[in-house]
Amino acid sequence: MKNKHHSGFTLVETLVAISVLLLSVTGAFSAARNGIISATYSKDQVIAFYLAAEAVEEIRNIRDTNGLNPSHPGWLTGIAAQASDPCYFGKVCTIDIVNTDVNGNPTIATCSGGSGTCPVLKLDPTYGFYGYSAGWKDTIFNREIKLKQINADEVSILVSVIWKKGVVNRTFNIRENIFNWQ
Repeated sequence: MKNKHHSGFTLVETLVAISVLLLSVTGAFSAARNGIISATYSKDQVIAFYLAAEAVEEIRNIRDTNGLNPSHPGWLTGIAAQASDPCYFGKVCTIDIVNTDVNGNPTIATCSGGSGTCPVLKLDPTYGFYGYSAGWKDTIFNREIKLKQINADEVSILVSVIWKKGVVNRTFNIRENIFNWQ
C-alpha cells in the first residue's frame, strides 16, 4: 500500500488559526477603545479641575479686594456678607468670570432651587472662555459653589463641577477654607 501524504491545512487547523487571529484583533481593538475612553475622561477631569479652581480663585480675589478697599463694610461683601448675597450660607451659587458687573467684579448669582439647579456652563467658540453668555455653546459642565461659615473669620468654600458622559454622572470637588486676614 502506498501512503499518500497530503500537504496543507485541515479544516480544524484553519478554524483554530482564524480564531486565534480574531482574538488578537479583538484584544487590540478593545485596548484602543479603553484608551480612548480613558483619554476622554482625563480631558474632562482636567477641565473640571480648572473650572473648580477658577471659582475658588475668584472668591479669594473678591475677599482680597474687599480687604484692600476701606469702603467695603466686610470681607465677604458681595459674596456672603448678608442673607441677600448670592452665596449666603446655605445657598448654591455660580460665578461668571467673563461677564462682570459695572465695577469689574465677576457676576455671582444664586441658583434657583438649590443643588443641581445651576445653569450649564457655556463655551466661547472664539476664545475658549467658560461662562454664561447667551450666544455661546452649551458644554457638559455645571459648576456649583457652596459656602459654609466655620466662624466669624473663616469660611469653607466647596466648588463642585458636575458633568455627564454617556450614562455616567461625574463630579469633581474642591474644598478650601478662606480667612479674614485683616
